[in-house]
Amino acid sequence: MMKSRERILAAIEGRPVDHVPLTTWCFGFPAPPQLRWRRDGREVAYWYSMRIEHLHTLPQPWTLEDDCARVRAWQSLGVDDALDVSIPWSIDPAVTSTDSVAPAGQLDPYPVLVRQYQTPSGPLRHAVRQTGEDPGAGWVIQPECVPLFEDYNIPRAVEHAVASPDDVEPIRHLYAPPDSAVRTWLDDRMRRIKPFADEHGVFVQAWSAFGMDAAVWLCGTEGAIMMALDHPEAFGRLVEIIAETDRARTEMAASQPGIGMVVQRGWYSSTDFWSPALFEQFVYPHLARLVETAHRHGKKFGYVMTTGVEILGPRLADLGVDVLFFVDPVQDRIGLQRARELLGGRITLVGGTNALSLAADPQRIRDEVKVAIDTLTPTKRFILHPVDAIFPDTPWSGVETLIEAWKEHRER
Repeated sequence: MMKSRERILAAIEGRPVDHVPLTTWCFGFPAPPQLRWRRDGREVAYWYSMRIEHLHTLPQPWTLEDDCARVRAWQSLGVDDALDVSIPWSIDPAVTSTDSVAPAGQLDPYPVLVRQYQTPSGPLRHAVRQTGEDPGAGWVIQPECVPLFEDYNIPRAVEHAVASPDDVEPIRHLYAPPDSAVRTWLDDRMRRIKPFADEHGVFVQAWSAFGMDAAVWLCGTEGAIMMALDHPEAFGRLVEIIAETDRARTEMAASQPGIGMVVQRGWYSSTDFWSPALFEQFVYPHLARLVETAHRHGKKFGYVMTTGVEILGPRLADLGVDVLFFVDPVQDRIGLQRARELLGGRITLVGGTNALSLAADPQRIRDEVKVAIDTLTPTKRFILHPVDAIFPDTPWSGVETLIEAWKEHRER
């Protein structure tokens, strides 16, 4: 029997596998009591991943040791798993910042969190409503300050960090290529990860590029799109700044012997946001260089795109992207047969079912799993995965049904 890392790598390369891999991403998943463990005197009731390190504020501590415990728990059920490394970036040491809070009623009905930067290229202001809602147990929470990159900022912004073309140049001081301190951090992290990954046969992937996700974090959704249309030179410069640091982070990750794949986020780079022409102009050239960087080091390259796969997926395959997260017949409405016709054999497809289905009738779960395996397994480049993650509202009963259906059909 293959170890998990061998199975995943074979699926990425289109080589024979003992069975179709099944993976999940945990984003606050409520583990069943029999799979939980205790850490520092507390029960770890919700599972996460180091994929979201540096990006989100969790309601409970989550450590690398917890990541490893999650891997062991999934493996005890026969499920494949991966260890994620989120590559940090640097901030120019000349940058200073101050945080403040404008009381409710002064700038907005809500209190407003403000971070004011002073950079060598000028000042920058970032202001976000502090809405204070309780998202519920297990969900990530709004931080008490204004990080540069955070999903909470986008809908709550009073003033985005990049509110005009004049705000572009200071970003190069705030999202800067990783320095020697980051290299030391990564070397230490990999010294802790690699022995465990080798012992347990675990695939390791690094998240090293933000791409257009960073542009949307910085400008807001509408702001990013309108700047691309109204001020293409300024927006192009912003994308270049992001790409320069993305390349440096990717180079650092790909040079690590224990990392098997580097991944670029693309949740905000699909056709929900960008026309094919804008994707071609602002995403494609920089993505090509990232793929080349990964392959030069002998590493795989993965890209996240949850919608627009039918239109943009072939362009990813043209570049030599090895893994496409995700193919999703629910939120993207792309039929799996169509995905196979367009992409089968050209790129490894991850997905085939949706996490929303796990709360549905068990027969729906079984049907989706069977159709996905029957349709995409013949490509030899398929990994079953509930798109895009399992969340605090994902029931364990649905996950159990998913695993049972996978085991029933995986070797067909």
